[in-house]
Amino acid sequence: MKNVIVLGSGNVASHLISFIEASNDLNLVQIYARNSNNVNISIDKSLITNDFKQIREADIYIIAVSDNSIAEVSEKLPFENRLVVHTSGSAELTTLNSKNRRGVLYPLQTFSKNKKVDFSEIPFCLETEFESDFQNIQNFAQKFSTKVYQISSEQRKYIHVTAVFVSNFTNHMFAIGNEICKENEIPFEIFKPLIQETVNKIADLEPVLAQTGPAVRDDTNTIKKHLDLISNEKIKSLYLNITESIKNYNVKKL
Repeated sequence: MKNVIVLGSGNVASHLISFIEASNDLNLVQIYARNSNNVNISIDKSLITNDFKQIREADIYIIAVSDNSIAEVSEKLPFENRLVVHTSGSAELTTLNSKNRRGVLYPLQTFSKNKKVDFSEIPFCLETEFESDFQNIQNFAQKFSTKVYQISSEQRKYIHVTAVFVSNFTNHMFAIGNEICKENEIPFEIFKPLIQETVNKIADLEPVLAQTGPAVRDDTNTIKKHLDLISNEKIKSLYLNITESIKNYNVKKL
């Protein structure tokens, strides 16, 4: 059984903690959290500390904090030569302090504290400083998911920027669409089958081949009508920029 300590109490940390606590193969030794109130109320309070000097011994230490805090947290760890990993998509392996054996355990998913996730469906991107540690972290990641990949820091940068396009930017479009619906007393739920089908299509088609809509058809009349309906100048500018991007991208690719 692997003894695990999680440092952090945010979205990613919370889901990792819940999974580890429920696992028969993993033992949650401790949680480091600056504010214990951020940790799930069901967690045994004796497992939580906000004092680096009180951190216990474990097989693996998972730093699941904001990118800006990774270096600080890893520097304050009061030990050397233990396996310490971070969960960031954009921070390099070398962000971790070199006094310990460094690694990356990046779950490629969007996490919200109150939205349950199925770890078995989540790809894990792994990297270790030393080859001798890779099998160890791979075995650990496979407790969560069979979708485990060896990915370098350089590759992970591109994975993360891709994730921003396909998840964060896409969700922003949902937020704008939801706002338009609210302003016009339209239930946003009627768009959910469309959203789902848009995602389903790319299981069989390359995204560029799945593109539909007035931009790819160069339907200038419809585009003008849409622009006339949008009163918010920033959203109008966004609509125009994305329309031009789709037109230019599809001309180049098709």
